[in-house]
Amino acid sequence: MLASDLESRRQELVSFAATPDPFGRYTLADLQRAFPDHLTRFKDHYIADLHRPLNEIVSNHHRRQAERALRQVDVECVAHPLRFLNEWIDLFDLAVEKFQITGIRAFSREAFARHLALPGTFMSLARYQGVIVAAHIQLVHGETAYCHLAAANDIAYKVGASFALYFAELQYFADKVRWIDWGGEAGLAKDGRLTSFKRGWSTGTRPVYFCGRIFDREQYDEIARVKQVGLTGYFPVYREGEYN
Repeated sequence: MLASDLESRRQELVSFAATPDPFGRYTLADLQRAFPDHLTRFKDHYIADLHRPLNEIVSNHHRRQAERALRQVDVECVAHPLRFLNEWIDLFDLAVEKFQITGIRAFSREAFARHLALPGTFMSLARYQGVIVAAHIQLVHGETAYCHLAAANDIAYKVGASFALYFAELQYFADKVRWIDWGGEAGLAKDGRLTSFKRGWSTGTRPVYFCGRIFDREQYDEIARVKQVGLTGYFPVYREGEYN
């Protein structure tokens, strides 16, 4: 129904962009109908089918690393994580500094407070000697848990906390959802270290599409002209370079 929903907003919008849920109940033809102006296979998300046995999901290497990490860290999975807002922000601020994250991608305390209060938000926490060193945020909708954000300090990397968290999440969600969507590579990277890591927790992949539709072509072109943007594959064209 997305195509008709968008059509009803035609008078309000210049353009509209979306990355539909890879577990959404739609076909490629549905996306083509809703987004005739831009449709790109953006990336693949790695997924775990929790109806499969754990030994069929996790690679031998990852299992060994997880078992080693779990001898050093304790993992807790939390269904109402707002009470860990301060601990999460402390960890995420390290990522902001390390990766020089700016603008809206850096989030704010208020954004995270609202985020962690959403129904279906979960958090997994890794503690080393009683101190939280790493955390993941997941969002559950329907039969899928979507891994959304991760943050860790230097100790977490030394003790392999991420292996412990992923392994514990597979166990925790096994009787709660059918799928875990681990996400894909960061940004536009292809087959990097993150891909290799996520592949070791997965039973397959699902494609994620980036979709766009232009409602007011005259205004769209005028904005691009004012911003002095030439022809490009970016959508919408007038926002190219905003996040570089």
